[in-house]
Amino acid sequence: MKRRILYILTIITTVIYLVWRGLYTLPVNESLFALIFGILLWISEIISNFTAVFLIWSKNSAKPLIEPKIFPSEYPDVDVLIATHNEGVDLLAKTINSATRMHYPDKSKVHIYIADDNERVEMEELAAKFGIDYLGVKNNKHAKSGNFNYAIANSHSPLVATFDADMIPYSDFLTETVPYFVDNAKRRQAGEDIKPLGLVQTPQSFYNADSFQFNLFSEVDIPNEQDFFSREVNVYHNAHGAAIYTGSNTMIARQAIVDAGGFPTNTITEDFQLGAQINMAGYQNLSTLEPKASGLTPTDIPSILKQRIRWGRGVVQSVYNIRAFTNPKLTMAQRFVYINSYLYWWSFFRRILYIFAPILFTVFGIRVVDTNFWVLLAIWLPSYALIQLVMKDVSSDLRTSRWGEIQETIFAPYLVIPIFMQSIGLKETSFKVTNKDANQSRKDMLYALPNAIMLALALFGVVTFNYGKFGSEIAYGSVITFWLLSHIVNLTFAVLYYLGRPIYRAAERFAMSIDIEVSSYGATGHFVTNDISETGLSFVTDYPIYYPAKEDLHFTLRKGENTTSLVGCIVRVWQKGPEFYYGVELNENNAENEEAYLTYLQIIYDGFNKSLRQTMDPMTTIIDAFLINIEKHLQPNQKQGTQEAQPLYPVIQTNQIITNDGNIYQLDRFNFETLSFSQLDTAITIMPQKQLHLVIDEVPFELTYLHKNESGKMTYQIDNIQDIAYTENFKKLLAEWVHHDRFMTQQSTGEGENDA
Repeated sequence: MKRRILYILTIITTVIYLVWRGLYTLPVNESLFALIFGILLWISEIISNFTAVFLIWSKNSAKPLIEPKIFPSEYPDVDVLIATHNEGVDLLAKTINSATRMHYPDKSKVHIYIADDNERVEMEELAAKFGIDYLGVKNNKHAKSGNFNYAIANSHSPLVATFDADMIPYSDFLTETVPYFVDNAKRRQAGEDIKPLGLVQTPQSFYNADSFQFNLFSEVDIPNEQDFFSREVNVYHNAHGAAIYTGSNTMIARQAIVDAGGFPTNTITEDFQLGAQINMAGYQNLSTLEPKASGLTPTDIPSILKQRIRWGRGVVQSVYNIRAFTNPKLTMAQRFVYINSYLYWWSFFRRILYIFAPILFTVFGIRVVDTNFWVLLAIWLPSYALIQLVMKDVSSDLRTSRWGEIQETIFAPYLVIPIFMQSIGLKETSFKVTNKDANQSRKDMLYALPNAIMLALALFGVVTFNYGKFGSEIAYGSVITFWLLSHIVNLTFAVLYYLGRPIYRAAERFAMSIDIEVSSYGATGHFVTNDISETGLSFVTDYPIYYPAKEDLHFTLRKGENTTSLVGCIVRVWQKGPEFYYGVELNENNAENEEAYLTYLQIIYDGFNKSLRQTMDPMTTIIDAFLINIEKHLQPNQKQGTQEAQPLYPVIQTNQIITNDGNIYQLDRFNFETLSFSQLDTAITIMPQKQLHLVIDEVPFELTYLHKNESGKMTYQIDNIQDIAYTENFKKLLAEWVHHDRFMTQQSTGEGENDA
């Protein structure tokens, strides 16, 4: 009841505000430019409120999607189409490897095809290597649509799964999507009045940090920017049977493709338009909540901007093609879905209007809203406050409206003109595949210029507008100051985004706790991994263990049905709390044991990358993120290759007093490679012995002198560590040292004070 009252009050106050804006605040007595800008600003506010209302309506209309259960014998044949244009063999191999390992009751019913629109020999050889089919298109003139239409004409199964070259399916993709079609057909046969199911779209998911997460140092604070649409907005579209087809990770009924006229060739976003045409053919489209495949999102600025321009132009083009505003083959709600998608791409133009409205007044003296402060406050503030409450009520943990504004601000300068040109008929008809392998360039920082100019104007405006004002004068201008400060924050984020951040990591790391066996010198330890990647991994122990640095070790990993053995060496050891972490670099010759490495790749990619944030961090505010970004960008970048040498062994602070040959020593530091200690009976200074035999609690250490520091601490190399490391006496001694080290750490940090 309270929510209904909130919604009703919001609608009433918003309608009052918008009507008042149109009747009483347009600058009719100002210049023609000011009047046109004022009208566009008012229309933008109407559209923004419409899209918000539609989102709220869809969310409240959507029902939970219940995954149906079917018998193993009911699973039909499925064609899996993997589209490729110019991607490399290594990228395709990971996708195909996982596709061949998807679960299905009868694997003979799964038919996998490489759909290659360049007819490359290496792709045909790759298909033969994995035992799948190859379909190469000659003289393809219709890009991805032509590629898929050729594949549809040369395959036969009633269900068709489509994947981009870089989208790696999870093992349960088929068993999670196929039952919806079987269940829908059974219910229709039983006489239930429901539309046939056209497609099931699973969320677009990515295993690397997107440019927002990475450039804004927010991998642990915000989810992928596309999650809001894929895992929330598109799921709401289920209420209208109009989930949007996003091109990959999708299961489609073959007959729906045929009835829709095949993949459309008159647009550069064939996926979006095909989904709409499937609706027009009388089918319903559904979107699921959980990702069932993950891909590679571009991180370099030019590729991202080209991708978004293509998406925006394509959606505008497709909306015109399907006549979304008037098409009688779509329900009214379905029209709203596609119209709302169209209006989204105009949000970047609206963002520019919102930014410049206060700048025009404070910097150039152009009034685009003509009103009295107190009237504005009385009519605008209730509407604005209630809208914020409603948006907070309907907001999920995937994105806040504030982050939405920041992302719009970042892209706005580069999307306004292409969307406008497409809208007036100046088309871009060529299909451009997004380059996922492009690298960063210092020239990318130049993309910050438009936002930097707007930031400078906003800063100038807020200073000059408030300079010399006191008391009530500042209060009268508070609304304008509020919007300027809001835009200043957004524009600062945008500039920092384009300034970028160096990429040092060679491969993406996946946070993953799975069983691992580590074998060395005939001894085997059982641990769990901390993270894994294509080139290495790390595992965790609660006890320091000796592993020879840079020497080959054997690792056996187990995850579910997958077990594999690889070779690598320890390249880094660090301690966090009471646990020790061992970083491993895998040998390049693991690729020679191809099946073992392919199984390892399956272990990596069969699931969402939990190193990345899946929901908004409720503890990190926009101000926190703002300060973090300022701090990080002010820090000098540490170039690759200049880092300090990484420790190869655990470090233990010993602090044990021993007697050897009548001399008293205080042990200080042990790390399996060296032992450091000081002489306590300083009345008689003993010259360091080049070779020293030291027995500590029945453990014999053979030592070679390395150096002595100014305080008299001597460091010796341990020559016989491989002989003593696995003895029971050494393990007992090490346990005592570790216990003392942890006790001293707790005392110094204040931990353990209440452990009595």
